[in-house]
Amino acid sequence: MTSGEIRAPGGNAMDLTSGPIARTLLIFALPALGSNVLQSVNGSINAVWIGQLVGETGLAATANANLVMFMMFALIFGFGMASTIIIGQCAGRGDLAGMRQGVGTGVTLFFVLGLVATLVGWLTAPQLLHLLGTPDDVFPQALIYLRVMYLGLPTSLLTVFFAMAMRGAGDSLTPMLLMLPGMFIDIALNPLLILGWGPIPAMGIKGAAMATLIANFVSFVVMVAVIYARDLPVRLRGPEWRYLVPRRDLVGIIVGKGIPMGLQMVVMSVSALVMLGLVNREGTDTVAAYGAINQLWTYIQMPAMAIGMAASAMAAQNIGAGKWDRIDRIAVAGVLVNLALTGSMVVLTLLFDHRLLTLFLADHADAIMIAEHIGLLASWAFILMGVTMVLSSITRANGATMVPLVIMVLAYIPGRLGSIYLLNDSIGADAIWWSFPIGGALSLLLTFAYYWQGSWRNIRLLATVEEAEEFVQSEGEPTGRILPNG
Repeated sequence: MTSGEIRAPGGNAMDLTSGPIARTLLIFALPALGSNVLQSVNGSINAVWIGQLVGETGLAATANANLVMFMMFALIFGFGMASTIIIGQCAGRGDLAGMRQGVGTGVTLFFVLGLVATLVGWLTAPQLLHLLGTPDDVFPQALIYLRVMYLGLPTSLLTVFFAMAMRGAGDSLTPMLLMLPGMFIDIALNPLLILGWGPIPAMGIKGAAMATLIANFVSFVVMVAVIYARDLPVRLRGPEWRYLVPRRDLVGIIVGKGIPMGLQMVVMSVSALVMLGLVNREGTDTVAAYGAINQLWTYIQMPAMAIGMAASAMAAQNIGAGKWDRIDRIAVAGVLVNLALTGSMVVLTLLFDHRLLTLFLADHADAIMIAEHIGLLASWAFILMGVTMVLSSITRANGATMVPLVIMVLAYIPGRLGSIYLLNDSIGADAIWWSFPIGGALSLLLTFAYYWQGSWRNIRLLATVEEAEEFVQSEGEPTGRILPNG
């Protein structure tokens, strides 16, 4: 196989470096959007099982445990995004060996991180839950749930990595399809293990965690089996197994670029916690309203997340192929598709907000009225955030990670939180809701300025094909290394 033969037989990989940009972007983004929807549906159904079969304390326990898991995933997820950039650029330039070296290094790194996170998480779980202020009546169940979830981290992280790697190689459909077996198993096992059946004892909240643990392991096994059965580009065979020995230069890129990207998710998480604390001061009805509108916002954000992922993968491949003339067109197409999809979601949500909110708030008229008010003031901010996501995803596709992190910190701290402080005396609780569009507008302006200024285009993340080959042959020459930059 030559270096240019990226697509293996039976794969669903798309050529992201040629053809109509907007159409290709949309087709590539739709399966990613489907993956986001499936994850949310799976989480919602499991929450219903736990709420109905375990009770309020069980639901509160999973909420606390999941927040801890999300914070841990946040940092590690950045490493996956960095690996995807490497794989995407190698795929774009037709460097199959380089792409598989990225896969091998990523697999080893994620497996080791998973083992370390499992050990550290198991030992520190009580302290983390106390740090979150987990109520005493919720703490025992939250600890059980969290520790069982930690056991599945190594395979869960590898599953996420392989899905991201396939998307980087141009295949967003296969990862979506491979989610289905694990999703069905998770949904089916939850009531069975919570309540027990026949020789299976009733395990309560531990059963809910075990269901997810088993489902994630099955997903990993199925994913690896399909990768090898269909001979997908992200597989390793024969002499390629040596790629599992991490290359120092690739580890440098993954860690150096992954930490800032992971920190962006941490900033978002911390900001969400601070916002929740501010909302908690407004009373029970406002807290319930905020929780309900957040359920709707979860789905509003999905198109932007999918389009951002697609734009990043598409940009990475075109950068790898040296087709810089297509990058601005990818940005324009991504912005327009985001405006259409996210804008439509916002409009539909506002038109039918009362009926949708009733699903979560039943007949709590005061809370529904507050939630409608929050949605009217803040929901359209996600259109701005979607445009920002597209532009920042494209700059990250060339390894620009520090400036987007700084922009996010500025948008969330002086932007969002600062606006609440300045406006609180004059408009009260509305300052919280107005902070969403204010922070979104600041983030968009700064991101657009950085994109337009163009210094991110000068970053040289990956070496050329010739330099990469020289590295493989010499294993020590500086010219053969894939160097981090910026």
